[in-house]
Order: sequence, then structure tokens, then C-alpha cells
Amino acid sequence: MKYTIGIDTGTTSVSIAAINDSRELLDSITANHGAFIPGDFPESKVQNPAKILSIVMAGLESITQKFGKPSAIGFTGQMHGILYLDKSGNPVSPLYTWQDPSANIPVNGQSSLSILHSHGLKCSSGYGISTHFYLQRAGKIPHDAVILSTISDYIAMKLCGNDSPLLSAEMAAGLGGFDLKHREFMTDRLESAGVDVSFLPRNVKGYCVVGQTESGVPVVCSMGDNQASFMGSVDDEENTLLLNVGTGSQVSFLSREFVETDGDIELRPYGDKYLLAGAALCGGRAYAILETFYREICGHSCYEMMSVHSEEFLRTHGMTQAWNVDTRFQGTRSDPSITGSITGITSDNFCAGALTVGVIRGIIVELHGMYEAMRTLTGRNAGTLVGSGNGLRKNEIMRRIAGEIFGLEVRVPKYQEEAARGCALCAFSVTGL
Repeated sequence: MKYTIGIDTGTTSVSIAAINDSRELLDSITANHGAFIPGDFPESKVQNPAKILSIVMAGLESITQKFGKPSAIGFTGQMHGILYLDKSGNPVSPLYTWQDPSANIPVNGQSSLSILHSHGLKCSSGYGISTHFYLQRAGKIPHDAVILSTISDYIAMKLCGNDSPLLSAEMAAGLGGFDLKHREFMTDRLESAGVDVSFLPRNVKGYCVVGQTESGVPVVCSMGDNQASFMGSVDDEENTLLLNVGTGSQVSFLSREFVETDGDIELRPYGDKYLLAGAALCGGRAYAILETFYREICGHSCYEMMSVHSEEFLRTHGMTQAWNVDTRFQGTRSDPSITGSITGITSDNFCAGALTVGVIRGIIVELHGMYEAMRTLTGRNAGTLVGSGNGLRKNEIMRRIAGEIFGLEVRVPKYQEEAARGCALCAFSVTGL
């Protein structure tokens, strides 16, 4: 039997999926890796790469004991974080995750992020380039470091016995300072900002096999986690909009060609095409924040109550009578100063259900606004709406509201391991199986 394995090294867990040549899921494993460790300052968000690697290796061993030698292995994982490697490909630093805020810390009176922005480089806090620049300016790059890598590309490299990583354009773009049109790092501009570009890894423009395991299994370079989730969730890529609501929330739509974006829409490489992505900074977390508010009053978990009250409100009043809740509680990428708000309260709708439905609608409305921008950029409408993430999988009311706002029925993917399945599918495609 031909089958491939997809490995998703996420921020808090590792997911491994095995799919057969009919693209059906054979088995999956998800394990929290507990890899966070103390950093240089209280706000640090760093992890132990050896712990993540050990969990991946244990999962691979478990899958191969059941099904034998796989035909290929694919990877995805948290995109923006970096770790440093020595000349033998061994880690000499922790993994600085995408949540690490060090690029905002002033060095000689100026943050690394502000310098990069002043040179026209698109980077955010937590992006590998901005973290690297901070560490360089602060004199914290290990003396024996020779190259930086993402965590998933590091693990792919180790499986093959290589001593340096090879990144897809998707993962390289996630580090920042990347020319999306030509699919290469903007080395001249980075150097003019003062960034030491000698640490940058090589990248390919699409996908490729980076090597073979000791037993001869081809290993494919890592996909971006957003791109892998899209591939693993969507059948008709040209006409499908992917809506993901979990702790965060995101909307993704295919673009056949390079387009200029601004505001809260980001263009990302996706194979030989592109993916438009819009992510809300608060997103699905807004629903959890509301539950915490209710719990302060009730003294116990309120998710079931929220569902009951929402259902009753929709049945008796309808969605349009709910409170108008702006759930941008943490601002947006383009304007962090934006705050949430609540309007539309009347004596007739002053009830818990109106607030809960309003929060759900606010989450979806923010994503719908991003989709409207994508329609303008591509000149295309989505014909299918796919909903992933636990917010949509487990909350029927959220699916109903999303369907009404987008004007499309929400279809939930058959498998929950969307990203791991996506990179397993990529492994099939790249190796020609």
C-alpha cells in the first residue's frame, strides 16, 4: 500500500496524519509538546526544539509500526519562528516562536521592527527576520550559529541527515523581508537596514524533495501552515473560500497571480500560485472572552448556556435584532488602535442571547469584510464556503450565522487534521505518487 505521512509542528502540539493513495485518512496522532521554556525576559516566547523533534520521531515510529514504510513524508508548521543551527545542522538556540515580541524591544533607543519598517520591509513582531535583527543588534546570536531555520524545515533536514535547511517560498516568505513576486529574500534592502543576511537559508520557489531518510523515504520541504490547511480542507481550490475559526480566525482565497495587497489582507505563495489570507487578531477568541465574562457572574462554565440563549434569541428575534458587536478587541494588523464596541441595544433586545449572537456575528462580519477585499483583488466570487476550526466545527449557530452572512452553505471538512493532511497530500503530488 502506498501512503504518505504529513507532520504539522504547531505552536502547542504536533499532529501527524497518514493518508492512503485514495487520499483517505488512515490514522492520525496529535500530542501537546509542552516545549515552552523560560527566555531572556518575562515576555519571551521560546521553545525547546529537541523536545519537539523527539515527539515527531516518536509519532513517526508509531505510524510506521502500524503501516510500514511510507512512500513520502511532508511537513508544515508554525511559520514565522526561527532557531539557529551550527555548521553540522545542530540547534544552538531555542526556537523563537511567532509569538516572541523581542523585535519591539528598543536597542540603543530604537526597536528592530521600526528600523525594518523605515526601510520599507514588511515584517511583524515574531517574524524570523525581525527576531533575527533584534538578536543581532543585541549581540545574542550564538557564536557558533551559521544559519537560521524554521522548526519544521529543521526537522525535515534532520530526517534526511542534511546539515542545512532548504525552505519553500511559503516558509521563507513567513520570515519577512521577502519578495513575493520573484520569490526570493530582499537581500539588498535587508542589508541596507543593517540585517546580517549571511544567516538566511536557501529557498526554492515552489515545493521540492529535500532528501531521503536513512531508509530511502523522500522528504518534501515544509509548506506554510495556512497553505497546508487550505490544501487539506478544500477540494475545488479555484472557487472555494476557506473560513477558519478557532482561537484565532482567518479567511483564505486563491489568487492565480501576484496582486498587490495592503491593509489586513496578506498575499502568500502557494505552490505556483498565491493565497490571499486575512487574519483577525482577536477572532474566535472573542467568544472565549465572552464566556469568561459570563463565568465571572455565574461562577461556572457557561458555554452550554450561551448556546441555549443564542438558539432561543435567534428563534424569537432573528439575527438582525442582535447587538452590533465589533469584536476587534485587539485592533487589526493595519490599525492596532482600534477597539471593540457594542451598539444597537434597546429595551426589547436587552438580554444575554442578543450579546452572544452579536459576538458571533461580529467575528464573522470581520472575516466577511476581508473576503470583500479579496473579491476586489481577484475579480472572482467564491462558489463554495468551507469552514474549519473548532469554532465552526462545534458551534452550529456560528455555522448558521456564517452561512447567512456569506450567502453560502458552510461545509465542514471530513477530517480535523487539515494541515497535516494537506502536507501529506503535497508529498503525494511532489513525488508523483
